[in-house]
Amino acid sequence: MQAPDPARTAPPSGRDRSAVTLREVAERAGVSMITVSRAINTPQQVSERTRQRVQEAVSALGYVPNLVAGGLRSARSHVVTALVPTLTGPLFGEMVQALTDALELSGFQVMVGQVGYARSREDELLRAIVGRRPDGIVLTGVMHSPEGRRLLMASGIPVVETWDFTDTPIDMLVGLRHEALGAAVCEHLFARGRRRLALLSGGDERAARRAQGFADAAAHLGLRPPAVRLGKSPTTHADGRAGLAALLADVPDIDAVFCSSDMLALGVLTEARARAIAVPQQLAVMGFGDIDFAATVSPALSTVRIDGTRMGQTAAQWIADRAEGKAVAQPVVDIGFSIVERSSS
Repeated sequence: MQAPDPARTAPPSGRDRSAVTLREVAERAGVSMITVSRAINTPQQVSERTRQRVQEAVSALGYVPNLVAGGLRSARSHVVTALVPTLTGPLFGEMVQALTDALELSGFQVMVGQVGYARSREDELLRAIVGRRPDGIVLTGVMHSPEGRRLLMASGIPVVETWDFTDTPIDMLVGLRHEALGAAVCEHLFARGRRRLALLSGGDERAARRAQGFADAAAHLGLRPPAVRLGKSPTTHADGRAGLAALLADVPDIDAVFCSSDMLALGVLTEARARAIAVPQQLAVMGFGDIDFAATVSPALSTVRIDGTRMGQTAAQWIADRAEGKAVAQPVVDIGFSIVERSSS
């Protein structure tokens, strides 16, 4: 038996994804099922060689022991786990709220975990989550480690990836293409007469792809390469102030800044006001996320909106359908994005 291919494309409906079983681990290790159980639960009862063979089989297959319901496949937890990079800002809150509200109507409870922006943290949480067999897992992004993909694909648990896009989803996906978003912002600024562009961005993978799309579009339009300032994620208001100061020190003539978050953009607006730089007359500012203050700050912030409500409701419906044994007819959806033009650009 070969280990699952982490790069395979998920089946269209996801219905034939089944959990790797104790029997499969036993067959791969060449031992009995009871020996596998002992090697996992009471390793002191088996030889070191046997324990190692079992562990190799477990790792290769991505098997995680069921920690609830005695391993009964019919057991339902009525719990769905959602993992987001951060809980400190409002960007992912709309999706989580919509997910929670929709699943509650179907009798599910949502548990939210914060994974940060490091894959190793996600892997640690996934091992703990898969072992407790929730009825669904909702992930932010598609850039998972090979081990994380193996765990999820071997678990048989319905998985919905969000906030990103790939042609090889683990199971189901509702998200957007960040490269296209970055290109669209560049074209928007170009259409408003901006020619000396800059980019202020966090360091996470989705922000990096938006930045690449922005830079590629600038090259296609014949513009000079955008001035770039990269920082950590999640980004802050202070990062925005410091970032604009650094950009202006390096390239004083920039006339537009695209920020990877609305919080960064708010910091840019603050720093521009402190320097008596008129927005948008001298400097156009674009954010990302359309969080609550974007429309009420002065000048009102131009930004990019993602429909988090639709994302959360879609993920909830798919998980509820799969829990009832129904097929998901269209398990991959690109919800796109919309540019919200306000006073700052």
